[in-house]
Amino acid sequence: MAVDLEKILRPVDNPVPPFPPKYMMLAGGEEMVIRQVTRDEIPDILQHVEPLIHVERDYYDVVAARLYSELLAYYRYRVQDEYVLVAQINGELVAVVNGRLLSKDVGMSYHTVALRRGLRVGAHAFATKMEYHIDIIGQKEVLVVAESPIGFRRWMIEYELEKRFHIAHELGGVPSWALTKELFNRARETLVVGRRPVPQHLLEKAQAAILPPTDPPKAPVDLLAATRSLYDSTGTALMSQRWKQEGKA
Repeated sequence: MAVDLEKILRPVDNPVPPFPPKYMMLAGGEEMVIRQVTRDEIPDILQHVEPLIHVERDYYDVVAARLYSELLAYYRYRVQDEYVLVAQINGELVAVVNGRLLSKDVGMSYHTVALRRGLRVGAHAFATKMEYHIDIIGQKEVLVVAESPIGFRRWMIEYELEKRFHIAHELGGVPSWALTKELFNRARETLVVGRRPVPQHLLEKAQAAILPPTDPPKAPVDLLAATRSLYDSTGTALMSQRWKQEGKA
């Protein structure tokens, strides 16, 4: 009986071309490999996503919680047509991106999470994800939403995404934006980087193991950073609370 139910519950993925790995030189001189991972590698990623659930800064908590759920659903065969790409530097996990096919012509972008800041790692990983949808799979557009101001600037503004507000995105049912093939081609020269094939020694290093991030985002010592993420740019709410506790207000 259990076997029969599993056949009903487990979705059947549609065949799509695999993502061909690529590599790029970052501004700091390091070489980053972006590749597709298998289900067997998902537990190695989950352990590095889970700590981010407790980081309020830049909405890492919301994004990490949702990404963790998506990765787990993929691992346990409870989502259809999902893929997961990782970015690695010397094997170290520096970014995770995922999404899925909504239909033959339309993709659904899920999340882009950078575990190392300051090198546009997340921006490069997002561009690679769009490359997978548009160039490799051959879709006409990808539905995108942002959960943080940084994401909005990176995706909606940099790519000049089109509104698809009549379509509810799977991430909370909020209105969607779309990256079309035309917009992607327009941004290709400035935002899409990387080369193929990946040198064998770089690819083997990446495939050998997903190593822990050396400098992942952490909860700030000063909670003003969390306050700023909620649009209180001066931190007056938290400062007022402190002044009251100190008897200064």
